[in-house]
Amino acid sequence: MMLVSGAQAAYPDKTITVVVPFPAGGSTDAIARAIGPKISARFGQPWIVDNRPGATGAIGAGLVKRAAPDGYTLMVASIGVYAVNPFLQKNLAYNPQRDFDLLTVAVRAPNVLVARADLPANNMAELLAYLKKNPGKVNFASSGNGSSDHLTAELFWQKSGTSGLHVPYKGGAPAITDLLGGQTDVSFVNINAALPYIKSGKLKALAVTGEGRAAVLPKVPTLAESGVPGVEIYSWQGIAAPKGLPKDVKARLHGAIVEALTEPALKSKLVEQGFEVVANTPEQFEQFLAGEQARWKNVIETGKITAD
Repeated sequence: MMLVSGAQAAYPDKTITVVVPFPAGGSTDAIARAIGPKISARFGQPWIVDNRPGATGAIGAGLVKRAAPDGYTLMVASIGVYAVNPFLQKNLAYNPQRDFDLLTVAVRAPNVLVARADLPANNMAELLAYLKKNPGKVNFASSGNGSSDHLTAELFWQKSGTSGLHVPYKGGAPAITDLLGGQTDVSFVNINAALPYIKSGKLKALAVTGEGRAAVLPKVPTLAESGVPGVEIYSWQGIAAPKGLPKDVKARLHGAIVEALTEPALKSKLVEQGFEVVANTPEQFEQFLAGEQARWKNVIETGKITAD
C-alpha cells in the first residue's frame, strides 16, 4: 500500500496498546494475543496486550473510552462489554455506540454446554430430567454476571422451562477450574476453552449453542436438535477504539486487523480451536451490535436479571 500523506506515513510510530478488559487466559485475551505478531510485523511497531479486568469488562472499557482517539489504544472485548453491560449495569461509564469507533467483529464461536465428569446426566434428555427433579439446585458456573455464558444459561432456562443456580466467577479460567474439580455442575463455556477437557474426558459435552453442529465437535448435537430451540448463541470478540479516530488511521487499522485474521496459517489455527473468523466491516459491526443488544435486552428483562 502506498502511503500518500504525511499523516498516513506517521501512523504508527510507537507502541499500540490493546486493552483486554478480562484476565489473561480467556478467549478474548487469546484473540488479542493471536493477531498481535501479525500486526506488529505489518506496522513495525509493538502490539502490547494490557489486561484490565473488573466489572465484567466495564473497567477496561471505561479506560479505553477516556484514551486519546489516535490509534494507539485499542480494545478487544466480548459480547458482554458491547451488548450486555448497557442493560445490566446501572451508571455504566461508557456507551458502546457513542464512545467507541467499532472496527470489526474478529471471531465468533458457539458455546458448549459441559458437565462435570461425574454428573448423572450424559445427554441433554437426561440433563433436562435431572434439572426438573432438582429445580434451582444444579450449579451453572459462569465467567461473571452478564457474561455470555451466564446469559446463555438464563435463556436456556427460559426456553427449556427449567431453573438452576447461577455461580459467577471472575473470568472463564477459574470457572472451568472449579467445574473440573467438581465444585460446580455444568457451564456454557466458550468452545475453544472447553475443547481440551472434552477431548481428555475431564468434561462431558452435552450440546452446542450454534445454528449447526461445531466442526470441532461433530458428534455433539445442537440445543435445537436436543429439543431446546431458540438458544442459537455465539460468543464473539470485537475490536474497537476510542471515538474519533482519524479516517486514515481507522482504515489502516481495519485493514491490518482483517489481514491478520484472514492470513491462512492463523485462520486455520483459530478454526482448529473452534473459532469462526468474521473480520467484517465497521458498518457491519454496527448493524450486528444493534441486533445483539435488542436480543440481550429482552433476555435480561424477561429473566429480571441484575448485575448483583
